[in-house]
Amino acid sequence: MADMIPPPGAPAFLDALGWGAANVSPLAGDASFRRYFRVVDGDRTAVLMDAPPPQEDTRPFVAMARWLEERGFLAPAILGLDETQGLVLLSDLGDVRLRETADAEGDELCLYGDAIDLLVDLAKHPAGPLQPYDRAVMQREAALFVEWYCPAVGIAADAAGYVAAWDAVLDHGLAAEPVTVLRDYHAENLMLVGDARQLGLLDFQDALAGHPAYDLVSLLQDARRDVDPSVEQAMLVRYQAATGVGDEFLRAYHVLGAQRNAKILGIFARLWKRDGKPRYAALCPRVWAYLERDLSEPVLAPVARWFDENVPPELRGDPLELTR
Repeated sequence: MADMIPPPGAPAFLDALGWGAANVSPLAGDASFRRYFRVVDGDRTAVLMDAPPPQEDTRPFVAMARWLEERGFLAPAILGLDETQGLVLLSDLGDVRLRETADAEGDELCLYGDAIDLLVDLAKHPAGPLQPYDRAVMQREAALFVEWYCPAVGIAADAAGYVAAWDAVLDHGLAAEPVTVLRDYHAENLMLVGDARQLGLLDFQDALAGHPAYDLVSLLQDARRDVDPSVEQAMLVRYQAATGVGDEFLRAYHVLGAQRNAKILGIFARLWKRDGKPRYAALCPRVWAYLERDLSEPVLAPVARWFDENVPPELRGDPLELTR
């Protein structure tokens, strides 16, 4: 239960901000070291983020929240900050997420359409002051698959061939005019705020300057929620109609989709093996389905060939179940 208890410095931090009498209760966390608590004082609420150094750094989140707000996007406002302790008090965007709303209402085309329209607007702005999402970063991320997933299921993979296969396709994922890529833009990080259900943004501290197709992949090839291929196709058409992008954008979408899904398989295997979080292993079959769809695209032939030669079909699934 220790994980449910606010950090020792929280009471003094909240008191200094005028929230000393508030009730503090835990909220769902994520795959990082960050924890979240709802702070309730009468009829006002806020969210306390606990991002403990040195594992976490509050500065990227704070900077991106302010950058988004300045451009009219709804991100949590920074109500208080203690970088030394890793404490941030945020405005509360509520509990209504796109994920549960889509599950309950079934109006995916409307809800996902709003999320696509936000990305269209985001791409109209030059990238923020961010590090580039370049070839080196993409290779480092893709390598998580051979570093964690392959050993977890007993595969001695051709690591050099893996790098070469990605090297042959990653040019398609590099942006001539980079935009801000939020990188975790999916149904569990999109809040529906107020009666108008304005989209609120969470979990953008890892933003980079990269290709606009990447956030579409995050949304439409969601590791945590099934997105029907017909919805994915309709949303790609919607984005194309709004922006005028063509076939090269779709090639980028599938290359970045394969790269992201390979990375996620590595991350989920690591969360299981190293961090003791087996629930992430159970998400891998969905990610494999997305990855195999991307690998069927001609632009990814070198990567698809590597997977065919190194990862047999019977080892593409839940790594925990595969090793029982």
